[in-house]
Amino acid sequence: MSDRRIALRGKPVLRAVALVSAIALVPLTTAAIAPVESRSAHELELFTEVFERVRSTYVEKVDDEKLMKGAIDGMLASLDPHSSYLDARAFQTMRTQTEGSYGGLGLTVQAEDGAVKVVTPTEDTPADRAGIKAGDYITHLDGKLIYGGTLDDAVDQMRGRPGTSIRITVVRPGRDQPFDVTLTREIIELKPVKWEVKDGIGVININAFSQNTGQAVRAAIVGIEKSLGHAPTGYVVDLRSNPGGLLDEAVDVSDVFLERGEIVEQRGRRRSDFDRYDATPGDATRGLPVIVLVDAGSASAAEIVAGALQDHHRGLVMGERSFGKGSVQTLLPLSETTALRLTTARYYTPSGRSVQEGGIEPDVLVPQLSDPDYKTRPRFREADLRRHLVNDAKVDNTAFETDTKDDPRFILTSEQLEKQGIKDFQLHYALQTIARLKPPAPRTAAAAPRPRSR
Repeated sequence: MSDRRIALRGKPVLRAVALVSAIALVPLTTAAIAPVESRSAHELELFTEVFERVRSTYVEKVDDEKLMKGAIDGMLASLDPHSSYLDARAFQTMRTQTEGSYGGLGLTVQAEDGAVKVVTPTEDTPADRAGIKAGDYITHLDGKLIYGGTLDDAVDQMRGRPGTSIRITVVRPGRDQPFDVTLTREIIELKPVKWEVKDGIGVININAFSQNTGQAVRAAIVGIEKSLGHAPTGYVVDLRSNPGGLLDEAVDVSDVFLERGEIVEQRGRRRSDFDRYDATPGDATRGLPVIVLVDAGSASAAEIVAGALQDHHRGLVMGERSFGKGSVQTLLPLSETTALRLTTARYYTPSGRSVQEGGIEPDVLVPQLSDPDYKTRPRFREADLRRHLVNDAKVDNTAFETDTKDDPRFILTSEQLEKQGIKDFQLHYALQTIARLKPPAPRTAAAAPRPRSR
């Protein structure tokens, strides 16, 4: 989710070096930092002692590299769910996710208390077509229990040569029993943007914010206009199940639809750690209506786009409340093959909102009625993760009245929708909403009656 800065600009590294140099050159700070250094030295001595005791006394011989990796992982795990150490394998996986393609199932997963939890399935992949959903837990691969193992090992087993199959056991909250699904691996092409035209409306589906996503969105707009031979009635920007990606690309995509103004700002632990990103003149859609679709799987960079368009009243946000990841991770290279993924800032929408924990509330709440499990399936968001960052500007909504009545617009069942040929109710509703904005066709003037000769 929103990984950016070091890999693209290196600015925070230079800033950090400058700050350290400044402290080293100011003698007055020595007394202030001495107690801190003393405490740190004591903790390092304790760590070294534990390390040596484990090496010399543990019941089996332990590899030093394994011990050090475990110590680093434990240190970062104590911070927040998104800070982590990337060894050579994890580093290559991250590069693949933002740059290339791979043979696998099309799942974004994370470790949670020893279990492998599905963050989101990628659209039109084996996992997506098999009905795997965000919030599912994978417990077995080909009948072998993976609980308690490492996430890297689980990912390595799920990836593989295209055409080969694997049986996964899924535990879905809300269901009494686990169930098995057999999937056939495919080449997962990481195409961040897909587009189509429905009823004269351009639908732009953004699956991730990887390299050149902004450029692909501009190309989609051109393609939509060429296929129609004219401008569409409007655009639906589908950010559902989009786990995020590069911050620069989220800024670029927002800029596609905005004429001016702030897109996002990020704030670090110091006042000097502040960056603001503004739109450049030129709305590629020339002000046409925009609807943004979000759900509980829309996270990080996806929330930046939704928040920017919502705050500028440039787009109507529909769907369900988003994931709520309002933090920025910096990639700090440690070597040519390893890196530190560290949470270094929070981001804020143009109105000053932090989406951390709370997410983006849609302007129009539209349930996914075409999903038969939508009422019973729990939604997992940032606030459900252990050690998540607390929103430093929490809003108290307890004073607002909660309306528990069913919206009369949303009372159809998935079976009724299927009979009508509606497979995606949220998209259907967004298209209907934009269609209402289409100006009526001009009426043809009635021909005046001819005078009759007598």
